[in-house]
Amino acid sequence: MIQKLPTPQKPLRIGTRGSLLALAQAHETRDRLMQAFELPIGAFEIVVIKTTGDRIVDRPLKEIGGKGLFTREIEDDLLTGKIDIAVHSMKDMPTLQPEGLVLETYLPREDVRDAFVSPRANSLADLAAGTVVGTSSLRRKAQLKLRRPDLEVVEFRGNLQTRLQKLEDGVAEATFLAMAGLNRLKMDHVPKSPIEVETMLPAVAQGAIGIERRGSDISTAQMLEAIHDVSTGHRLAAERSFLAALDGSCETPIAALAVLEGGDILLRGEVLRPDGSEAIDDSLRCTIEDGAKAGREMAEKMLARAGDGFFDWRQ
Repeated sequence: MIQKLPTPQKPLRIGTRGSLLALAQAHETRDRLMQAFELPIGAFEIVVIKTTGDRIVDRPLKEIGGKGLFTREIEDDLLTGKIDIAVHSMKDMPTLQPEGLVLETYLPREDVRDAFVSPRANSLADLAAGTVVGTSSLRRKAQLKLRRPDLEVVEFRGNLQTRLQKLEDGVAEATFLAMAGLNRLKMDHVPKSPIEVETMLPAVAQGAIGIERRGSDISTAQMLEAIHDVSTGHRLAAERSFLAALDGSCETPIAALAVLEGGDILLRGEVLRPDGSEAIDDSLRCTIEDGAKAGREMAEKMLARAGDGFFDWRQ
C-alpha cells in the first residue's frame, strides 16, 4: 500500500536534463508511473535542470571533471527537495551516489549497441585512411584507434542533435551514437548501422535509464518499485561493480556488457589505453545472484594482467 500518491495539487517532481533525449526518458518514467497507478498527467511535473556538462561543451569531459558533470546539479536539487526523483542515463552515472540518495530503479533496457553514423559511408570499413571521425567518448576513441589507427579522431561534444548537425556541417565524416538514444527519439531517418557488441563492446550501462530518489522518501520508493525492471537491475549490478573496481571515472576507456542466459549472467569486459595501443579483455559466467561479486573479481583479474605499466599514462 502506497503511503501517499501524487496529485495535481502536489505533483511528483521529476528532475532531468533538458536535451530531447533526457526529456524523452523523463516522459517514459512519468508515463510508466501514470499507467502503474492510474494517475493523471497533472500529478507529475517535469523539472529541467542544466548541468555543468550541458553548459561546457568546448572541452573534453576529462578536462572538466569526468563523471558527475551531468548529474551533480540534479542530485543537489534532489537532496534539497526541489525535485522528488531524478531520471538519468545510467552510462553517465558515477558508481557511488551522494549520501542520502538511492539509485535502485531501472527501466527496461534498450538496444545496448553503438551505431555508426555517417551521411556518406555505410560502415567503419568503408572509411578511407585519414578520414575524420568525431566522438567525445574516451571509450569509443580508444576502440576506434585500436581497430582503425589510420583514421583521424576529433573531439565531438554536444547532445545528439548537435552532433548530427556537426556531421551535416562537415566537421567529421562519421561519428558514433547509442542505438538506444536513436530508438527512443524514433530517429529512423538518421543514416546509421548498428555495431555488434563483438566488434565494439558498449559503455557500462549503455541503453539503461536509472531513477534516483532520496533514501528517506518511503512513498516514492514504493511507487518506483512498481516500474523497476529486475533483469536490467541484475545486469547493471555486474557491469557497475566491474566499473567501480577498475576505475569508474571518465579517464579510463572501459567497456562492459552483462547478458542474462537462463539463470546465469555472461559478463564481458574491456579496458584500453586511450591511444588504442593496447586492450585487455575478459569474460566470465556466474549465477545472477553473484553478478556484482563476479564484476569485481573480473576487474581484479584484468588489473593483475595489466600490470603496473598499463596505467602509466594516468600519472
